[in-house]
Amino acid sequence: MTFETLHKDMVAAMKARDKERKNVISTLIADVKKAAIDAGNREDIPEALVDQVILKSKKTAREQLDTCPDERAELKAEYQFAYDVICEYAPKMMSGDEIRSFLNANFADVLATKNKGQIMKAIMPALKGKADGKEINAVVAELCR
Repeated sequence: MTFETLHKDMVAAMKARDKERKNVISTLIADVKKAAIDAGNREDIPEALVDQVILKSKKTAREQLDTCPDERAELKAEYQFAYDVICEYAPKMMSGDEIRSFLNANFADVLATKNKGQIMKAIMPALKGKADGKEINAVVAELCR
């Protein structure tokens, strides 16, 4: 996801007078700008940084949704809407089968050791931002059996 795409979608939401959607996207933009400043990339914001911030926002929105009490239906609906909008921009994550085939193709030598800690240490940098850590952990545990 590029920063320009986020900005164009925010402008489109403003023109459509969709205040809730605009608020969610503008929050994403603010988070991306803050992360870019912290990383020292004020001008040319890389896609990897945008994706990283979106994934973090998605996780935060999921936690808000999960911890919201059921009797607060209006608030829960607001959190659900924000989560759905963020999911539209989040990069697609690899499935368990895709992770398994990627590991067998690229890390067969490390998998042969059956040392889960060593395997995770080797593969996490390669799959960062492409797959969910819990899913990776489950696949590696299965392969180590």
